[in-house]
Amino acid sequence: MSVNVTNIDDLILSTAGARYIGVGEDEEIQLFYYFVESERNPSNDPLLFYITGGPGTGTTGLYPFIYQIGPVIFNLESSWKNNITLELNPNSWSKAANVIIIDIRVGVGFSYAKRWEASRSSDSIVTLHSYEFLKKWLLENPRFVSNPLYISGTSYMGIIVPNVALQIYNDNERGNQPQLNIKGCLIVSPLTDKFMDFNSRIEAAHRFALISDDIYKATKETCHGNYIHNDPENTLCSKNLERVDECIDGINFSNILEPLCEKTNMKPYCREAANIFLEIWGNDKDVQKALNVREKGIDPAYLGAPHLKNFYVQGIIEKWEYTNTSINYDLDKEDTIYYSYDIYSSIADHQQLLTKNCQVLIICGDHDLTFPCVGTEKWITSLNLSIESQWEPWFVRKQVAGYQMTYAQRPYSLKFATIKGAGHSVALYKPKEAFVMMDRWFASHTYSSGSYLQY
Repeated sequence: MSVNVTNIDDLILSTAGARYIGVGEDEEIQLFYYFVESERNPSNDPLLFYITGGPGTGTTGLYPFIYQIGPVIFNLESSWKNNITLELNPNSWSKAANVIIIDIRVGVGFSYAKRWEASRSSDSIVTLHSYEFLKKWLLENPRFVSNPLYISGTSYMGIIVPNVALQIYNDNERGNQPQLNIKGCLIVSPLTDKFMDFNSRIEAAHRFALISDDIYKATKETCHGNYIHNDPENTLCSKNLERVDECIDGINFSNILEPLCEKTNMKPYCREAANIFLEIWGNDKDVQKALNVREKGIDPAYLGAPHLKNFYVQGIIEKWEYTNTSINYDLDKEDTIYYSYDIYSSIADHQQLLTKNCQVLIICGDHDLTFPCVGTEKWITSLNLSIESQWEPWFVRKQVAGYQMTYAQRPYSLKFATIKGAGHSVALYKPKEAFVMMDRWFASHTYSSGSYLQY
């Protein structure tokens, strides 16, 4: 497949900037980011610091930048004809906000470490580096210091985003500089509690009618509602979980309505097929030049670490990849030499944010089996907030786009919104609805310079 270079120059360079910022000791970690100014009023519109999911899968900022919320998207018709081409995204979040999208850790996207020892990371380190990056970025771009700031993220970053926000609020209260104008968080399809969210999958599968009433009832009774850490001697529970697995193994967890596609045999009807274009596009040298990606230079320290071949180098990685299998997470995965999964839950961070002047928006696709809405509802309920507005439908083009509910404990507020028919990557499945929900939420605050409320 070929890449339309002229198209890249026209769309990338005219809509966004991409650079590096160093964090950590001696700035040994070089974090790559994409920045897009608001198309509406960049001086007043919110600044959205967007941390992608993962770690390891879908964590590169390139994924949301040209496939979800960024200013450009693939022209799929042209791209499937072996000419990978971009076009403007009519639902770019930059229509309502200034957006920073970051390759948050080494081994993801175009970020890198100057020494391989510095490439080791963890949930806690990612939190610290996110905050350090943001402070440095604002020092380099002082005209955005007064813009309302929202910490945002998706999927696995649901355990990171509240912690970053909390650190900013606490540092502001201590008088630390620079003072960041933080207003809250916007989190999409979040992993919040590693037990609660993964355990909710079976209840969600039952609600989706993927498992029958009798299978769900028997499994719930024999496993005592714990489907994650069950007693291995509890054979009845194990057998019932096997029955559940037989029912849902062929289901696409990202969106139960979508086909489950083989990675080695993608078809045009597979949304995941666009990852093929990402791989080609991200590894094209002209693309990397347009994005200001630094050229590769081997650090001598790597010569003594052959197990890191094709992983970390000084400069860009050997190959841009959508998934870094050495750091991506699953429920039973132990810490690796590259990454420690050391934050189990962010519910305590959410509880501490209740005392802050903090607005939170949680968006959930109602056909997501990765981190289902039912798990999100459970941890929100655990915050014991007062209900400000009851569960109700919300609309786009006079059609039900999803459902919403607002909680409050002044000065804190939280809106929980579902998007009908959306899966885990909400903006991928329902781009218009995702944009409208974000835009209306921003518009509900007095600082907003306008909105697209006609939708």
